[in-house]
Amino acid sequence: MRVLLVEDDAELAAGVAAVLKREHFAVDIARNGEDAQHLGETESFDAAVLDLGLPKVDGIAVLKSWRKAGRKLPVLVLTARDGWSDKVEGFKAGADDYLTKPFRVDEVVLRLRALIRRSEGHAESRIVCGPLTFDAQLGTFELDGLPLRLTGLEWRVLACLTLRKEVVVERANLIERVYDGDAEVDSNSVEVIVARLRRKIGHDRIETVRGRGYRLTASGS
Repeated sequence: MRVLLVEDDAELAAGVAAVLKREHFAVDIARNGEDAQHLGETESFDAAVLDLGLPKVDGIAVLKSWRKAGRKLPVLVLTARDGWSDKVEGFKAGADDYLTKPFRVDEVVLRLRALIRRSEGHAESRIVCGPLTFDAQLGTFELDGLPLRLTGLEWRVLACLTLRKEVVVERANLIERVYDGDAEVDSNSVEVIVARLRRKIGHDRIETVRGRGYRLTASGS
């Protein structure tokens, strides 16, 4: 899953990004509102963490611009502005959640997972697909009740497929959601990751839909 982190404090941004990456998120960082506005309107993200006090363009203006452009990505506002009127303004602009500084980065992770899960239409945190179970709140996978060990890229691909189980996820969409904007992506990278996942969860669990992408299914034998 790919997150846009908008924060002008370089040290804080680096710290939050490090924890998000540790939890298998791909992270793009924007340090001013102008860059954030552009990235949010032109790139695909599963969610955004948005500071309000930004250089060039204020965070509220950025959020309003995203919503006006039809961008539906969940947005967690992360800011030092803790007044009630500030929160009201943030929610009116289109925020989905609001967290004030100082904060625990682990809470940011939990809130992001919840926002992404709900945005994909899942009310429950545990998503089951055949023998595979994904706890979208804890970020853990189990196969036949046993923990499934995955690399970061494997986790992102499988999370994308599980959140959209029984639905074809286009190859281009997987690439957009698995890699951050600075990554060098080989032409067959997704195929390699899917092949590794098939060896771990069963070859018939991930279907290839020719010319489109992949589908995680519970109907494999």
